[in-house]
Amino acid sequence: MDFNQYQNPLITRYASSEMSHIFSSQKKFSTWRRLWLALAESEAELGLDISSQQLDELRTHLDDIDWDAAADYEKKLRHDVMAHVHAYGDVCPTARPVIHLGATSCFVTDNGDLMIFRDAVRLVLNRLADVIGKLGQFAKANRDLACLGFTHMQPAQPTTLGKRCTLWAYDLAMDLHDLEMRLTGLKARGVKGTTGTQASFLKLFHGDHEKVENLNQLVATKIGFESTYEVTGQTYSRKIDVQIMDVLSGIAQSAHKIATDLRLLSHRKEVEEPFEAKQIGSSAMPYKRNPMRSERVCALARFVISLQSSPANTLATQWMERTLDDSANRRLVLPQAFLAVDAILILLGNIAGGLVVFDKVIAKNLAEELPFMATENILMAAVDAGGDRQTLHEKIRLHSVAAGKTVKQDGLPNDLIERLKTDPDLANIDLDQVLTSGGFVGRAPEQVDQFCQSIVDPILGKYREQLPPDSELKV
Repeated sequence: MDFNQYQNPLITRYASSEMSHIFSSQKKFSTWRRLWLALAESEAELGLDISSQQLDELRTHLDDIDWDAAADYEKKLRHDVMAHVHAYGDVCPTARPVIHLGATSCFVTDNGDLMIFRDAVRLVLNRLADVIGKLGQFAKANRDLACLGFTHMQPAQPTTLGKRCTLWAYDLAMDLHDLEMRLTGLKARGVKGTTGTQASFLKLFHGDHEKVENLNQLVATKIGFESTYEVTGQTYSRKIDVQIMDVLSGIAQSAHKIATDLRLLSHRKEVEEPFEAKQIGSSAMPYKRNPMRSERVCALARFVISLQSSPANTLATQWMERTLDDSANRRLVLPQAFLAVDAILILLGNIAGGLVVFDKVIAKNLAEELPFMATENILMAAVDAGGDRQTLHEKIRLHSVAAGKTVKQDGLPNDLIERLKTDPDLANIDLDQVLTSGGFVGRAPEQVDQFCQSIVDPILGKYREQLPPDSELKV
């Protein structure tokens, strides 16, 4: 590593070696060579004069790229595709005349990107399934653990910690579904020519339209796609990039919400992310246990969300059949979005697999607010005992306001129940029984069971063989 040059932290600090390799130069340009081989093989199968010796030569040199030669060619030619055509031709002198035959640059750049995106999407799907599975386990383990619910970040009706976790997992499950849909719909650009008309290939096959159609399908099949996009300009529609980026941004949005909730819960001392034995929370304050993993998720997620506008603007400004102002932007945005999402999911997997729950603090925090939370149940019990609903509602409201002032202004314990016990209009109900009879969390435990059965378990069943091993955090 050259420490005198800027290093992309997505590579050096955050993303996995697997995702980094998918977007590596080696992967990119060896994929180009595989595309040139697929094109030559298909053209030969359809009758063009391409020998088996030429094809064998192309197969022999798929990965041994002379980087210095390619760089020298690009410096002279100012064209990356032609630079690699020449570098490939240097090691395949017999096949040199048939490399890139009939193709435009986007034959390798666009088809290559689609192949790379396909690999990247599959890795993201596997990581998503892993996180969803771990959250599902946590939800099951805490299905019954009652905790204070929040709306507007103000205390609200109790829920369970397991039920709250299903909210996190469900967002990710919807992201997984969206990404699966994008993967299923992903197609090859195929062999379409310089403006998408296939004119060069029609010329090669002397006007035989059927052979051109067969060539298009043959190449698509050889590179692992069932079909090609029906029409293209010089490039496949940049709408595809937008659709992929939208899902990646969606994953980042879900992750940011989860990590934010965990940061808030950490502040309340109810749930904490893993904290290692020698981990330092602060260089100045030795006691600190900062939620650094969740904070990093939020930072990376914010970055991914910010990238969403670039593919959208690229699509919107593509003139006619294509302009080249997409190239530099796409080289930056799409790989980095995948790398950042990869890092986010590694972090989430690490967090979800090691969450620490402080149930006594959760119970304490719930007990402090439970008198307020119980007022609806108390009101219903008083009405059942023959009271007037509207009168009782006002009574309980006034007592609640007074108790709230006691807590906030005087710093004293919540005395709402004591106040209600002394109210003659509530003398005919057993407040202690109402408070201990349960029912404050509704069907939260049963909802956890149903969610895990209908959402988490099928995902794990589908991806169990592809779940990645736990990745060690680099920093």
